Amino acid sequence: MKDIRNCNTSSFHIQLLSKIIDIDQYPFIKLMIINNISENEYEDLFQLLTQLEDTFQQQKEEGLIDFTSLLVRFAGMLNEKLDPNETIFALKKEGYYPSLMDEFTKIIAAESKYRGK
Repeated sequence: MKDIRNCNTSSFHIQLLSKIIDIDQYPFIKLMIINNISENEYEDLFQLLTQLEDTFQQQKEEGLIDFTSLLVRFAGMLNEKLDPNETIFALKKEGYYPSLMDEFTKIIAAESKYRGK
């Protein structure tokens, strides 16, 4: 019974906080909440992003100019609860991994242009 009360209290506190914070300014956090991402899933995502960032920097130093394979890897390893493009744009807006997210958004824009969308 105590766990239910704690859960209800936490839920109530989150509702109160959501009234004073413009959640639309935090699209990544909003995605995490809306898609019911657990703490472990959140940590897994950041572990993936850190690995991709490291690979991205290494490949840039080696002179690679096409990073599509990293985007494909991100999309393939992303939690199934999340949409890859939506997640990338949310991460970019909140300033996470800026150079990597810039590259991913460039690739997405080029793909959309190529497909005529």
